[in-house]
Amino acid sequence: MAHRRSSIKKIRADKRRREVNRRTISELRTVARQVASLIVAKKKDEASRASGELFSKLDKAVKKGIFHKNTVSRRKSRVQLKINSLKISS
Repeated sequence: MAHRRSSIKKIRADKRRREVNRRTISELRTVARQVASLIVAKKKDEASRASGELFSKLDKAVKKGIFHKNTVSRRKSRVQLKINSLKISS
């Protein structure tokens, strides 16, 4: 157990930050799964619309410091490549 006041405060802050980060990552995974299922179903229009929401959430995660910008760039690129490889269908 921490003894110093600053250490105790740091533990509390870390716990709050961890909860926020976990919630954000969970939301990202949910949206990513939805986009992936649309890609598997070959629904290009719907997947591209859903990817916009995913990209927005990823960018916000970078802004909050949850992910590094290059990590998010790589993920966005991979999703977009998969969407672009689909033939147009509804």
